[in-house]
Amino acid sequence: MKRLSSACALLLGLAACHSQTSQPAATEAADVPQAARPATAPPVADSPGAAYRVYRGLLAGQADSLTLHLVTAPQPRYDTHGPSSQGSYYGADGHPYQLSSQPSAPDSLVLNDYSPEHGAGPTGQAPTWRLRRQPDGSLAGTAGTQAVRLRPAALAGGLGFAVRCFTDSLAAYPKEPATSPKARLYVQALVPTGGPAAVRQTLQNSLLRDLRGDTLASAPVVALDKLFRQQRDTLFTSYRDEVAELVKTMPADERPSATLNYEEQTSTQVLYQGGDLLSLGFFTYSYSGGAHGMNTTTGASYDLRTGRRLRYDDIFLPAAQAQLPALLAQAVRPLVGLKPGEPLDRALFVKQMPVTRNVFLTAGGVEFIYQPYDIASYAQGEVRVFLPLAQVRPLLRQGLPLLAGGTVAAR
Repeated sequence: MKRLSSACALLLGLAACHSQTSQPAATEAADVPQAARPATAPPVADSPGAAYRVYRGLLAGQADSLTLHLVTAPQPRYDTHGPSSQGSYYGADGHPYQLSSQPSAPDSLVLNDYSPEHGAGPTGQAPTWRLRRQPDGSLAGTAGTQAVRLRPAALAGGLGFAVRCFTDSLAAYPKEPATSPKARLYVQALVPTGGPAAVRQTLQNSLLRDLRGDTLASAPVVALDKLFRQQRDTLFTSYRDEVAELVKTMPADERPSATLNYEEQTSTQVLYQGGDLLSLGFFTYSYSGGAHGMNTTTGASYDLRTGRRLRYDDIFLPAAQAQLPALLAQAVRPLVGLKPGEPLDRALFVKQMPVTRNVFLTAGGVEFIYQPYDIASYAQGEVRVFLPLAQVRPLLRQGLPLLAGGTVAAR
Protein backbone atom coordinates (compact mmCIF):
# COMPACT_ATOMS: atom_id res chain seq x y z
CA MET A 1 0.00 0.00 0.00
CA LYS A 2 1.57 3.28 -1.17
CA ARG A 3 0.31 6.86 -2.15
CA LEU A 4 -2.31 8.18 -4.66
CA SER A 5 -1.36 11.35 -6.56
CA SER A 6 -2.72 14.66 -5.28
CA ALA A 7 -4.92 14.89 -8.35
CA CYS A 8 -6.95 11.97 -7.01
CA ALA A 9 -9.67 13.19 -4.67
CA LEU A 10 -10.93 10.81 -2.05
CA LEU A 11 -14.48 9.75 -1.34
CA LEU A 12 -15.11 10.46 2.32
CA GLY A 13 -18.46 9.49 3.75
CA LEU A 14 -18.61 8.54 7.37
CA ALA A 15 -21.83 6.64 7.89
CA ALA A 16 -23.44 4.57 10.59
CA CYS A 17 -24.10 1.40 8.57
CA HIS A 18 -26.18 3.11 5.88
CA SER A 19 -25.50 4.86 2.58
CA GLN A 20 -22.56 7.21 2.63
CA THR A 21 -23.12 10.93 2.86
CA SER A 22 -20.99 13.98 2.20
CA GLN A 23 -21.29 15.08 5.82
CA PRO A 24 -19.77 13.22 8.78
CA ALA A 25 -22.37 11.42 10.88
CA ALA A 26 -20.62 10.97 14.20
CA THR A 27 -22.30 8.63 16.63
CA GLU A 28 -20.28 9.63 19.71
CA ALA A 29 -18.78 12.96 20.79
CA ALA A 30 -15.48 12.93 18.93
CA ASP A 31 -13.28 14.81 21.39
CA VAL A 32 -14.58 13.63 24.77
CA PRO A 33 -12.87 10.50 26.15
CA GLN A 34 -15.33 7.83 27.27
CA ALA A 35 -13.99 7.95 30.82
CA ALA A 36 -14.95 11.64 31.06
CA ARG A 37 -18.58 11.06 30.11
CA PRO A 38 -21.19 11.25 32.86
CA ALA A 39 -22.84 8.01 33.97
CA THR A 40 -26.17 9.62 33.10
CA ALA A 41 -25.30 10.02 29.40
CA PRO A 42 -28.24 9.25 27.08
CA PRO A 43 -28.50 5.60 26.01
CA VAL A 44 -26.69 4.74 22.81
CA ALA A 45 -28.95 3.66 19.94
CA ASP A 46 -28.23 0.90 17.44
CA SER A 47 -27.02 1.97 14.02
CA PRO A 48 -29.71 1.61 11.32
CA GLY A 49 -30.28 -2.05 10.52
CA ALA A 50 -28.15 -3.27 13.43
CA ALA A 51 -29.18 -5.11 16.60
CA TYR A 52 -27.97 -7.42 19.36
CA ARG A 53 -30.40 -10.09 20.54
CA VAL A 54 -30.25 -13.02 22.97
CA TYR A 55 -32.42 -16.12 22.57
CA ARG A 56 -32.93 -19.28 24.57
CA GLY A 57 -34.60 -22.55 23.64
CA LEU A 58 -34.44 -26.29 23.15
CA LEU A 59 -33.42 -28.51 20.30
CA ALA A 60 -35.92 -31.29 19.71
CA GLY A 61 -35.14 -34.34 21.83
CA GLN A 62 -32.61 -32.58 24.07
CA ALA A 63 -33.10 -31.85 27.75
CA ASP A 64 -30.67 -28.93 28.10
CA SER A 65 -31.50 -25.53 26.68
CA LEU A 66 -29.14 -23.51 24.51
CA THR A 67 -28.42 -19.79 24.54
CA LEU A 68 -27.87 -17.92 21.27
CA HIS A 69 -26.22 -14.49 21.05
CA LEU A 70 -26.88 -12.85 17.68
CA VAL A 71 -25.36 -9.63 16.34
CA THR A 72 -26.95 -8.36 13.14
CA ALA A 73 -25.54 -5.50 11.06
CA PRO A 74 -25.61 -4.35 7.42
CA GLN A 75 -23.27 -6.36 5.22
CA PRO A 76 -20.01 -4.44 4.63
CA ARG A 77 -18.59 -6.54 1.78
CA TYR A 78 -18.47 -4.79 -1.59
CA ASP A 79 -19.69 -7.89 -3.44
CA THR A 80 -22.79 -8.59 -1.33
CA HIS A 81 -25.66 -6.62 0.13
CA GLY A 82 -28.14 -6.81 2.97
CA PRO A 83 -27.81 -7.61 6.68
CA SER A 84 -25.32 -10.10 8.05
CA SER A 85 -25.67 -11.97 11.34
CA GLN A 86 -22.90 -13.48 13.45
CA GLY A 87 -23.86 -15.71 16.32
CA SER A 88 -22.49 -17.85 19.09
CA TYR A 89 -24.46 -20.47 21.00
CA TYR A 90 -23.79 -22.84 23.86
CA GLY A 91 -25.59 -25.29 26.09
CA ALA A 92 -25.26 -26.14 29.75
CA ASP A 93 -21.65 -27.31 29.26
CA GLY A 94 -20.60 -23.82 28.13
CA HIS A 95 -18.94 -25.09 24.93
CA PRO A 96 -19.35 -22.25 22.38
CA TYR A 97 -20.11 -22.83 18.70
CA GLN A 98 -20.08 -20.25 15.92
CA LEU A 99 -22.80 -19.31 13.44
CA SER A 100 -22.56 -17.10 10.35
CA SER A 101 -25.45 -16.02 8.15
CA GLN A 102 -26.20 -16.53 4.49
CA PRO A 103 -28.35 -14.08 2.49
CA SER A 104 -32.03 -14.72 3.25
CA ALA A 105 -35.48 -13.15 3.18
CA PRO A 106 -36.11 -10.21 5.56
CA ASP A 107 -38.18 -12.33 7.95
CA SER A 108 -35.80 -15.29 7.88
CA LEU A 109 -32.36 -16.30 9.10
CA VAL A 110 -30.11 -18.87 7.41
CA LEU A 111 -27.09 -19.58 9.60
CA ASN A 112 -24.18 -21.95 9.02
CA ASP A 113 -22.72 -23.74 12.02
CA TYR A 114 -19.07 -23.97 11.02
CA SER A 115 -17.82 -25.87 14.08
CA PRO A 116 -15.71 -28.96 13.22
CA GLU A 117 -17.34 -30.79 16.14
CA HIS A 118 -20.53 -30.72 14.06
CA GLY A 119 -18.96 -31.79 10.78
CA ALA A 120 -17.92 -28.46 9.28
CA GLY A 121 -14.48 -28.11 7.73
CA PRO A 122 -12.61 -28.14 4.40
CA THR A 123 -14.28 -31.43 3.40
CA GLY A 124 -17.32 -31.44 5.67
CA GLN A 125 -20.82 -30.09 5.25
CA ALA A 126 -21.66 -27.24 7.62
CA PRO A 127 -24.96 -27.80 9.46
CA THR A 128 -27.48 -25.12 8.57
CA TRP A 129 -29.98 -23.37 10.82
CA ARG A 130 -33.11 -22.17 8.99
CA LEU A 131 -35.17 -19.88 11.18
CA ARG A 132 -38.17 -17.63 10.63
CA ARG A 133 -39.03 -14.65 12.81
CA GLN A 134 -42.35 -15.07 14.62
CA PRO A 135 -44.85 -12.31 15.58
CA ASP A 136 -43.94 -12.72 19.28
CA GLY A 137 -40.23 -12.07 18.55
CA SER A 138 -39.15 -15.70 18.74
CA LEU A 139 -37.27 -17.67 16.06
CA ALA A 140 -38.64 -21.01 14.87
CA GLY A 141 -37.37 -23.53 12.36
CA THR A 142 -34.66 -26.16 12.18
CA ALA A 143 -31.07 -26.49 13.36
CA GLY A 144 -29.65 -29.08 10.99
CA THR A 145 -32.32 -31.76 11.05
CA GLN A 146 -33.76 -30.86 14.46
CA ALA A 147 -36.72 -28.59 15.15
CA VAL A 148 -35.92 -25.57 17.29
CA ARG A 149 -37.79 -22.61 18.76
CA LEU A 150 -35.81 -19.81 20.37
CA ARG A 151 -37.47 -17.17 22.53
CA PRO A 152 -36.10 -13.70 23.33
CA ALA A 153 -34.18 -13.77 26.60
CA ALA A 154 -33.02 -11.21 29.14
CA LEU A 155 -29.64 -11.41 30.85
CA ALA A 156 -29.38 -10.97 34.61
CA GLY A 157 -27.85 -7.69 35.71
CA GLY A 158 -29.43 -5.69 32.90
CA LEU A 159 -26.28 -5.56 30.73
CA GLY A 160 -26.94 -5.28 27.02
CA PHE A 161 -25.23 -3.82 23.99
CA ALA A 162 -25.96 -1.25 21.31
CA VAL A 163 -24.49 -2.17 17.92
CA ARG A 164 -22.64 0.75 16.33
CA CYS A 165 -21.32 0.61 12.75
CA PHE A 166 -19.09 2.91 10.69
CA THR A 167 -18.11 2.58 7.05
CA ASP A 168 -16.28 4.64 4.45
CA SER A 169 -14.54 4.14 1.12
CA LEU A 170 -11.95 5.77 -1.13
CA ALA A 171 -12.03 5.39 -4.93
CA ALA A 172 -8.75 4.58 -6.63
CA TYR A 173 -9.83 6.48 -9.77
CA PRO A 174 -12.31 9.21 -8.73
CA LYS A 175 -13.13 10.12 -12.34
CA GLU A 176 -14.66 6.65 -12.72
CA PRO A 177 -16.58 6.24 -9.43
CA ALA A 178 -19.01 3.63 -10.74
CA THR A 179 -16.32 1.22 -11.89
CA SER A 180 -13.27 2.20 -9.87
CA PRO A 181 -11.82 -0.24 -7.33
CA LYS A 182 -11.98 1.11 -3.80
CA ALA A 183 -10.47 0.84 -0.36
CA ARG A 184 -13.22 0.15 2.15
CA LEU A 185 -13.20 0.37 5.90
CA TYR A 186 -15.88 -1.09 8.17
CA VAL A 187 -16.00 -1.03 11.96
CA GLN A 188 -18.81 -2.67 13.96
CA ALA A 189 -18.56 -2.26 17.72
CA LEU A 190 -20.61 -3.12 20.79
CA VAL A 191 -21.35 -0.36 23.29
CA PRO A 192 -22.44 -1.59 26.75
CA THR A 193 -25.86 -0.50 27.97
CA GLY A 194 -27.53 -1.08 31.33
CA GLY A 195 -25.98 -2.55 34.44
CA PRO A 196 -24.15 -0.64 37.20
CA ALA A 197 -22.80 2.66 35.87
CA ALA A 198 -19.23 2.27 37.20
CA VAL A 199 -18.86 -1.26 35.83
CA ARG A 200 -20.42 -0.25 32.52
CA GLN A 201 -17.94 2.62 32.14
CA THR A 202 -14.93 0.44 32.93
CA LEU A 203 -16.21 -2.23 30.54
CA GLN A 204 -16.78 0.32 27.80
CA ASN A 205 -13.23 1.61 28.17
CA SER A 206 -11.90 -1.96 28.09
CA LEU A 207 -13.83 -2.68 24.89
CA LEU A 208 -12.55 0.46 23.19
CA ARG A 209 -8.96 -0.49 24.00
CA ASP A 210 -9.50 -4.04 22.77
CA LEU A 211 -11.18 -2.87 19.57
CA ARG A 212 -7.98 -0.93 18.84
CA GLY A 213 -5.80 -3.89 19.80
CA ASP A 214 -4.22 -2.32 22.89
CA THR A 215 -2.50 -4.72 25.28
CA LEU A 216 -2.19 -2.34 28.23
CA ALA A 217 -5.09 -1.51 30.52
CA SER A 218 -3.50 1.91 31.06
CA ALA A 219 -3.63 2.85 27.36
CA PRO A 220 -5.57 6.08 26.68
CA VAL A 221 -9.19 5.61 25.68
CA VAL A 222 -10.21 6.91 22.24
CA ALA A 223 -13.88 7.56 21.51
CA LEU A 224 -15.40 5.21 18.97
CA ASP A 225 -15.91 7.62 16.08
CA LYS A 226 -12.45 9.13 16.61
CA LEU A 227 -10.94 5.64 16.55
CA PHE A 228 -12.73 5.02 13.26
CA ARG A 229 -11.32 8.23 11.77
CA GLN A 230 -7.80 7.29 12.84
CA GLN A 231 -8.12 3.90 11.16
CA ARG A 232 -9.66 5.46 8.07
CA ASP A 233 -6.84 7.99 7.72
CA THR A 234 -4.22 5.25 8.05
CA LEU A 235 -5.89 3.04 5.43
CA PHE A 236 -6.60 5.84 2.97
CA THR A 237 -3.11 7.32 3.19
CA SER A 238 -1.60 3.91 2.44
CA TYR A 239 -4.06 3.31 -0.38
CA ARG A 240 -3.26 6.65 -2.01
CA ASP A 241 0.42 5.70 -1.92
CA GLU A 242 -0.27 2.35 -3.56
CA VAL A 243 -2.41 3.72 -6.38
CA ALA A 244 -0.07 6.67 -7.03
CA GLU A 245 2.73 4.20 -7.71
CA LEU A 246 0.56 2.35 -10.23
CA VAL A 247 -0.54 5.56 -11.95
CA LYS A 248 3.09 6.57 -12.27
CA THR A 249 4.49 3.27 -13.55
CA MET A 250 1.72 1.37 -15.34
CA PRO A 251 -0.51 2.18 -18.36
CA ALA A 252 -4.17 2.60 -17.49
CA ASP A 253 -5.28 -0.52 -19.40
CA GLU A 254 -2.79 -2.70 -17.51
CA ARG A 255 -3.59 -1.61 -13.97
CA PRO A 256 -5.19 -4.27 -11.76
CA SER A 257 -8.81 -3.86 -10.78
CA ALA A 258 -10.12 -6.57 -8.46
CA THR A 259 -6.90 -6.75 -6.46
CA LEU A 260 -7.23 -3.04 -5.68
CA ASN A 261 -10.52 -3.59 -3.85
CA TYR A 262 -8.87 -3.30 -0.46
CA GLU A 263 -10.85 -4.04 2.69
CA GLU A 264 -10.33 -3.55 6.39
CA GLN A 265 -13.11 -4.91 8.62
CA THR A 266 -13.47 -5.13 12.37
CA SER A 267 -16.51 -6.54 14.13
CA THR A 268 -17.43 -7.73 17.60
CA GLN A 269 -19.64 -10.60 18.70
CA VAL A 270 -20.70 -12.03 22.05
CA LEU A 271 -19.23 -15.49 22.63
CA TYR A 272 -20.51 -16.04 26.16
CA GLN A 273 -22.36 -14.16 28.88
CA GLY A 274 -23.43 -15.59 32.20
CA GLY A 275 -23.15 -14.69 35.86
CA ASP A 276 -20.23 -12.30 36.28
CA LEU A 277 -18.50 -13.41 33.08
CA LEU A 278 -18.59 -11.89 29.59
CA SER A 279 -16.55 -13.11 26.63
CA LEU A 280 -16.35 -11.37 23.26
CA GLY A 281 -14.71 -12.09 19.93
CA PHE A 282 -13.02 -9.30 17.95
CA PHE A 283 -13.02 -10.38 14.30
CA THR A 284 -10.80 -8.67 11.73
CA TYR A 285 -10.51 -9.15 7.99
CA SER A 286 -7.86 -7.48 5.87
CA TYR A 287 -7.28 -7.60 2.13
CA SER A 288 -4.62 -5.51 0.40
CA GLY A 289 -4.06 -7.38 -2.84
CA GLY A 290 -2.91 -10.90 -3.55
CA ALA A 291 -4.67 -14.24 -3.64
CA HIS A 292 -6.77 -13.81 -0.51
CA GLY A 293 -7.28 -11.72 2.58
CA MET A 294 -6.48 -12.61 6.16
CA ASN A 295 -9.02 -13.05 8.93
CA THR A 296 -8.35 -13.35 12.64
CA THR A 297 -10.41 -13.55 15.81
CA THR A 298 -9.18 -12.38 19.19
CA GLY A 299 -11.04 -13.73 22.20
CA ALA A 300 -11.46 -11.51 25.25
CA SER A 301 -13.06 -12.18 28.64
CA TYR A 302 -14.26 -9.60 31.16
CA ASP A 303 -15.09 -9.73 34.85
CA LEU A 304 -18.52 -8.10 35.14
CA ARG A 305 -17.94 -7.38 38.81
CA THR A 306 -15.38 -4.78 37.74
CA GLY A 307 -15.56 -4.46 33.94
CA ARG A 308 -11.88 -5.42 33.74
CA ARG A 309 -10.35 -7.50 30.93
CA LEU A 310 -9.03 -10.93 31.92
CA ARG A 311 -5.94 -11.88 29.94
CA TYR A 312 -4.10 -15.20 29.81
CA ASP A 313 -1.96 -14.41 32.85
CA ASP A 314 -5.07 -13.37 34.80
CA ILE A 315 -6.68 -16.72 34.00
CA PHE A 316 -3.93 -19.34 34.27
CA LEU A 317 -1.41 -20.22 36.93
CA PRO A 318 2.25 -20.36 35.78
CA ALA A 319 2.20 -24.17 36.08
CA ALA A 320 -0.38 -24.34 33.27
CA GLN A 321 2.26 -23.69 30.61
CA ALA A 322 3.76 -27.15 31.10
CA GLN A 323 0.48 -29.05 31.34
CA LEU A 324 -1.66 -27.45 28.64
CA PRO A 325 0.17 -28.81 25.53
CA ALA A 326 -0.87 -32.40 26.25
CA LEU A 327 -4.47 -31.41 26.96
CA LEU A 328 -4.63 -29.30 23.80
CA ALA A 329 -3.09 -32.08 21.68
CA GLN A 330 -5.70 -34.55 22.90
CA ALA A 331 -8.56 -32.14 22.19
CA VAL A 332 -7.37 -30.93 18.78
CA ARG A 333 -6.94 -34.34 17.13
CA PRO A 334 -10.63 -35.06 16.40
CA LEU A 335 -11.09 -31.48 15.17
CA VAL A 336 -8.52 -31.97 12.39
CA GLY A 337 -9.32 -35.57 11.51
CA LEU A 338 -6.66 -37.34 13.55
CA LYS A 339 -7.16 -40.45 15.64
CA PRO A 340 -6.06 -40.61 19.30
CA GLY A 341 -2.28 -40.84 19.47
CA GLU A 342 -1.65 -39.98 15.80
CA PRO A 343 1.22 -37.51 15.26
CA LEU A 344 -0.06 -33.95 15.07
CA ASP A 345 2.11 -33.06 12.08
CA ARG A 346 0.07 -35.36 9.86
CA ALA A 347 -2.58 -32.63 9.82
CA LEU A 348 -0.88 -29.60 11.40
CA PHE A 349 2.36 -27.66 11.09
CA VAL A 350 3.44 -28.66 14.60
CA LYS A 351 4.53 -31.82 16.41
CA GLN A 352 3.56 -30.43 19.80
CA MET A 353 0.70 -28.05 20.51
CA PRO A 354 1.86 -24.54 21.42
CA VAL A 355 -0.05 -22.70 24.11
CA THR A 356 -1.67 -19.69 22.51
CA ARG A 357 -2.54 -16.74 24.72
CA ASN A 358 -5.55 -16.02 22.54
CA VAL A 359 -8.13 -17.48 24.93
CA PHE A 360 -11.53 -16.77 26.39
CA LEU A 361 -13.58 -18.22 29.24
CA THR A 362 -17.04 -19.66 29.54
CA ALA A 363 -18.64 -21.11 32.65
CA GLY A 364 -17.85 -24.53 31.20
CA GLY A 365 -14.19 -24.13 30.31
CA VAL A 366 -11.63 -22.26 28.20
CA GLU A 367 -11.41 -21.91 24.42
CA PHE A 368 -8.04 -21.45 22.69
CA ILE A 369 -8.06 -19.71 19.28
CA TYR A 370 -5.28 -20.43 16.77
CA GLN A 371 -5.19 -18.05 13.82
CA PRO A 372 -4.58 -19.19 10.23
CA TYR A 373 -0.94 -20.28 9.83
CA ASP A 374 -0.40 -20.54 13.61
CA ILE A 375 -0.61 -24.32 13.53
CA ALA A 376 -2.36 -25.09 10.22
CA SER A 377 -2.75 -23.92 6.64
CA TYR A 378 -4.94 -21.04 5.51
CA ALA A 379 -7.41 -23.56 4.06
CA GLN A 380 -7.85 -25.05 7.53
CA GLY A 381 -8.82 -21.59 8.83
CA GLU A 382 -8.91 -20.82 12.52
CA VAL A 383 -8.54 -23.76 14.85
CA ARG A 384 -10.51 -23.43 18.08
CA VAL A 385 -9.85 -25.88 20.88
CA PHE A 386 -12.16 -26.05 23.89
CA LEU A 387 -10.94 -27.53 27.18
CA PRO A 388 -13.72 -28.28 29.69
CA LEU A 389 -13.57 -26.88 33.19
CA ALA A 390 -13.04 -30.33 34.69
CA GLN A 391 -9.68 -30.55 32.89
CA VAL A 392 -8.40 -27.02 33.47
CA ARG A 393 -9.77 -26.16 36.91
CA PRO A 394 -6.48 -27.03 38.72
CA LEU A 395 -4.64 -24.70 36.31
CA LEU A 396 -6.86 -21.65 36.88
CA ARG A 397 -6.31 -18.78 39.26
CA GLN A 398 -8.65 -18.33 42.17
CA GLY A 399 -11.43 -15.76 42.09
CA LEU A 400 -12.33 -15.99 38.39
CA PRO A 401 -15.96 -15.17 37.54
CA LEU A 402 -16.78 -18.72 36.51
CA LEU A 403 -20.34 -18.75 37.76
CA ALA A 404 -22.20 -21.52 36.00
CA GLY A 405 -25.95 -21.25 35.98
CA GLY A 406 -28.77 -19.52 34.25
CA THR A 407 -28.55 -15.76 34.55
CA VAL A 408 -30.56 -15.92 31.31
CA ALA A 409 -34.33 -15.90 31.70
CA ALA A 410 -36.75 -16.32 28.82
CA ARG A 411 -39.26 -13.50 28.60
